[in-house]
Amino acid sequence: MEQDELKKQEDKCTQESPPACTAGCPIHVDARKLMQDLQKQDLKSALKTLNKKQPFPGIIGRICDHPCEDKCIRKDVGTSIAISALERFCVQNQTGTMKAGIVPPKIQTVAVVGSGLRGLTAAYDLAKKGYKVSLFEKVNRLGGNLWSFPEDQLPPEVIVEELSVLNRLNVQIELNTEITCQDLAKLQEDYQVVYLGLAEKSNEVLGLLGEQAYVDPVTCATQIPGLFSGAFSGHDSPIRSVADGRKAAVSIDRYLQGVSLTAARIGEGTYETKLYVNTKGFTSLPVVTMSHKTEGYTPEEAVQEASRCLNCQCLECVKGCKYMEHYGSYPKNYLRQIYNNDTIVMGIRHGNKMINSCSLCGQCAVICPQGLDLGQACKATRESMVTKGKMPPSAHDFALRDMAFNNSEEFAMTRHQPGHNSSKYVFFPGCQLSASSPEHVEKVYAYLTEKLPGGVGLMLRCCGAPADWAGDQDLFQNSLKVLMAEWESLGKPQIIVACSTCHSMFKDRFLEVISLWELMDHLELPVQGDGSSTTSTPNSGSESESRIRTGKLAVQDACTTRHEPVIHDAVRRILTKLGYEVEELPYNKELTKCCGFGGLTSFVNPELGKEIVEDRISESTTDYVAYCAMCRDNFAAQGKRTFHLLDLIFGTNLEEAANRPKVGISYRQENRAKLKRKLLHSLWKEAPQEKEGAYRTIKLLLNDKVEQIMEDRLILREDIQQVIELAERTGIKFINPDNGHSLAHFRPVKVTYWVEYNTQEQGLEVLNVYSHRMEILEDGHE
Repeated sequence: MEQDELKKQEDKCTQESPPACTAGCPIHVDARKLMQDLQKQDLKSALKTLNKKQPFPGIIGRICDHPCEDKCIRKDVGTSIAISALERFCVQNQTGTMKAGIVPPKIQTVAVVGSGLRGLTAAYDLAKKGYKVSLFEKVNRLGGNLWSFPEDQLPPEVIVEELSVLNRLNVQIELNTEITCQDLAKLQEDYQVVYLGLAEKSNEVLGLLGEQAYVDPVTCATQIPGLFSGAFSGHDSPIRSVADGRKAAVSIDRYLQGVSLTAARIGEGTYETKLYVNTKGFTSLPVVTMSHKTEGYTPEEAVQEASRCLNCQCLECVKGCKYMEHYGSYPKNYLRQIYNNDTIVMGIRHGNKMINSCSLCGQCAVICPQGLDLGQACKATRESMVTKGKMPPSAHDFALRDMAFNNSEEFAMTRHQPGHNSSKYVFFPGCQLSASSPEHVEKVYAYLTEKLPGGVGLMLRCCGAPADWAGDQDLFQNSLKVLMAEWESLGKPQIIVACSTCHSMFKDRFLEVISLWELMDHLELPVQGDGSSTTSTPNSGSESESRIRTGKLAVQDACTTRHEPVIHDAVRRILTKLGYEVEELPYNKELTKCCGFGGLTSFVNPELGKEIVEDRISESTTDYVAYCAMCRDNFAAQGKRTFHLLDLIFGTNLEEAANRPKVGISYRQENRAKLKRKLLHSLWKEAPQEKEGAYRTIKLLLNDKVEQIMEDRLILREDIQQVIELAERTGIKFINPDNGHSLAHFRPVKVTYWVEYNTQEQGLEVLNVYSHRMEILEDGHE
């Protein structure tokens, strides 16, 4: 994905947008951070949060007119947070004086006329930047209208103490100095910039200069070079006055630096934040009442009130995605990592595993208010990595080898229905159902050939999803090309798919496809316990109750049916016809969660794959039903009683079906090969050819521990047989002198396999297996 496109996607993520309270504050005080500080009773940090944006927190914290509270999201579920009262609590309990950091002094000079909040803020900000600032006030004290506030709200000593920071910033203060029109002209000669912070009187002064009193509302600049003014601000809001002075200071700094006064000023002042906040699930809570209103909140009351804050964030996609939770961040940050990882020229690509671990399920795009699809970026980057030769060779090695097997002569086949020379339909069961429950493939095909006229062909092979998910578009397109040719050889019949991934792959490429579930919903269901389809008999009575714990089943929607409401509804109607009550999981239908197989997650990142499954199966104690073979198998592998929908449709040995373990990786390939041989023999009366290979005659003795290692490390029995056959044929192996065990290795493609074994009368006992991606070079090789 190009940088421009990644930036567009990044801009969709609102997580880093400020909360509404901050965006609604003219000077952008981080009220959310302030609430967090107070919740932790960290007054020092709370004061730092205020001081970061407020020029005189002891003053502003007492008199702010708090427009932030009008924007507070808490009002949607209760009442707004009393931010102003909490700011007052902070400054009333402040001890000592906050230090004002400054930069090295500059030589440019600025005159600020008027010491109201506009002038004071401008003088403060410019002095902190190192400018030589002179502040002119016509009376004998600084502060302007600050002295008009009631003393119990803003004590005079607080004004004096807070404004003393200007002395520490070396601001030259000129009291009892009224600036007339004539004086202004002299100031312009003596200072490089003059700022009129006189509010309504600035227009009068500008008019006397013969100007039309125009002040740019964005920059505070007048038509006179070097003269800035706050005359455009027709309000009496303390916090907006501070914002006016700050805006002027920014412009003056830019003017003296010789840069644009107008560039990148969209975020100044108040604005509507893009941050999305979901208030669903929050309890309505009233504002905490002060025990002594005149004295403000006590420390305990302040903590209680701050704790009402919703801590506004989006993170909607993270809430439902174990992948994002696992990596501890959110899409905007991930997109930056993806771009950096893809563009690095030299060095370690730390983001490889993160990019390859996304299930590409599309849930984030549905949940995100802006439709951001992180999976789309991950997939595009995988394709880029493959094209550039930067994809780690072992990342998808097993999945692609498994796909190659599924498209080989061992499993792939295309046939018209026996006795037919044309096909109106073709059944495409997919490689995973054929591996997990080959008997269901047989039953479904018998059912379809009985129910549908015009001939139902059969295609066994892989749809190509593993190559697509792995980012290998050349391999995927080649696979698809072969598949299309096979389909066309049948006369382009309508494809009936049992696998939701196959359905998605075909539908996205405009093939005529229908889900098995949609079709069965419109046809009569088979009689329970039989593959025939004469009548439909729902589960009922004691027989049904003895086969499952309750009459309710929680439905796991396959993630590749996310945008297929027709399939969702058909599955639920079938369950209802069978006599089951449907329980909806928290994330269902278009919001459903992946089982960890999609995107090859469980191959690349087994730990995350397990987390995904554990998260999903923890959502209900009810037995699950899935219509994706991998969903069923992955849940079963973690001990969750899960039916495949076909278990219920054909209705035999349901208790056994609910507890059926996941078929191991070696047996999955064997099941596919056996299915093909059986169908060829029983339906088409063909004698299947056995695959040649001396290694296939080797009998392995495997214990449970070794078989689990094989499963965890994606090592097939065929891999072990090839290692041993090569070692025994060539003699290239290590012999342990202590126990006589042999140790040998073999690298068929991109992964090296090691096997420790011992010869027994019954066969070859495998003691340990291991795999890695390093290539072992023998003597004489470089």
